[in-house]
Amino acid sequence: MADRKKPYQDPYRAHNFLIEIEGVISGGFQECSGLESETDVILYRIGDDKDNTRKKLPGLKSFSDITLRRGIVDDKSLWDWRKKVMDGKVERKNVSIIVRNEEGQEKIRWNIREAWPRKWTGPDLKADGNSVAVETLTFCHEGFDRA
Repeated sequence: MADRKKPYQDPYRAHNFLIEIEGVISGGFQECSGLESETDVILYRIGDDKDNTRKKLPGLKSFSDITLRRGIVDDKSLWDWRKKVMDGKVERKNVSIIVRNEEGQEKIRWNIREAWPRKWTGPDLKADGNSVAVETLTFCHEGFDRA
């Protein structure tokens, strides 16, 4: 048998997460997507080589927009944040995405810097349906770190 230095750990479940905005837990989100970072590639070619690139250099880094979805409740804080942007008063906030273990303890945290809501989408309403009315908030940001 192979000798393992670390015991095997089950991965954390994607459903057990919290969203924190400026240090305040904003619970009840059913989905959080778009946690991505990317670095552009700069292709470098030596001057006398007509056909091939010889080196790939890192270029500018970018971060995708993050989208939050939740059932609409009496709390208007997400709408009010978006409304300020529409009124020309961009209010940047720090947001954290927190993954918890089965006991509810914080295990992973991504701290997102200088976020502001660029899009809010209201629910699709149907008189003959029975689904939950869901609002969506998409925000851009200046980057994130894993704590």
